[in-house]
Amino acid sequence: MNSPTVPGHRKKRLRIGRGIGSGMGKTGGRGGKGQTARSGVRIKGFEGGQMPLHRRLPKRGFRNTSFARRLNEVNLGKIQAAIDAGKLDPGATVDAAALVKAGVLRRAKDGVRLLGSGEIKASVAILSLGRLQIGHAGGGEGRRSVTLLAPSRETGEQTA
Repeated sequence: MNSPTVPGHRKKRLRIGRGIGSGMGKTGGRGGKGQTARSGVRIKGFEGGQMPLHRRLPKRGFRNTSFARRLNEVNLGKIQAAIDAGKLDPGATVDAAALVKAGVLRRAKDGVRLLGSGEIKASVAILSLGRLQIGHAGGGEGRRSVTLLAPSRETGEQTA
């Protein structure tokens, strides 16, 4: 039986360091003296002098965080709401600067990535670095009314 009404269903928590009679008093299960008996001190990855596993294995890969593009993600519904409110001009090309000016984004990063949540009715050209699932959430109409323009590459950048 696993019912909470059965007596003894929940075991009481063991209170450590509450006297000899508790069975977990004095050292409280930490053994004698030494580094591991102290609080907040533990040798992570120490294997008793043997070369630790994280040092035996070869280094692999790198992190691209310093070179990665940080993109603003915008849903189609947010763009349509800004167009309906008269903050965005659907005739002009919509880029990160226009979205910041319209109040859709707080600050421009390296580019804009479109997300498919919401529906867009106006036909609009958006300067975007990528798209995720446009047409799934916004329907087929959303895909037809959005023209994606790739931003111009910087001079130092090479195509892969």
